[in-house]
Amino acid sequence: MNSKSLRTKALSLCLIVATIATYSMVALAGSEKVAGELLVNGNNVNGVTVNGDVAQSGRSVFTTSRIITQADASASLNFGKTGSLSIAPNTEFVVSVTENGISGELLSGAVSVLNAENNVIIKTATGETINAAAGETVNANAARKQDDDGNGGGGAWFIWALVLGGAAAGIIMAATSNNNDLNLGGGVTVVSPNR
Repeated sequence: MNSKSLRTKALSLCLIVATIATYSMVALAGSEKVAGELLVNGNNVNGVTVNGDVAQSGRSVFTTSRIITQADASASLNFGKTGSLSIAPNTEFVVSVTENGISGELLSGAVSVLNAENNVIIKTATGETINAAAGETVNANAARKQDDDGNGGGGAWFIWALVLGGAAAGIIMAATSNNNDLNLGGGVTVVSPNR
């Protein structure tokens, strides 16, 4: 066998192994920014801006993005497992996102937490810092509200108590009644088989 050919193949193999070993230790620079998806809602599809640019549905949103919604538009932000937010009309919100959670500064309007892996930390225009959980809405000039009706579900137990109490009273009255006759408003015809 040709020794020159053997040396060339051995040298080529060594260079390939050295190249693979060198590049396997190199880590390309990665972005620490967590990206989210913006969905525009409402009648005005041009009514939402991100950092001063008109935003369309499906746009990527990164940390420290300033989102502004007009009176006839709202937006939703989805950051995957980290959480998602709903931004009400007439709102200005600066969002900050890391792998550990969502935070932001609410300059005007309202933001609702749709879901979140951890509580969302929102600093309001009044300087108050609020830890909002899923289902809570934070207003820029007021404290948070839970649920859509703003009462935190406080009156819901009373309605259910009335419904269940009425049903229980009806069952007790029917069970303790002395009249066991069942009259459905007609005669009864009994049909039996021939023997």
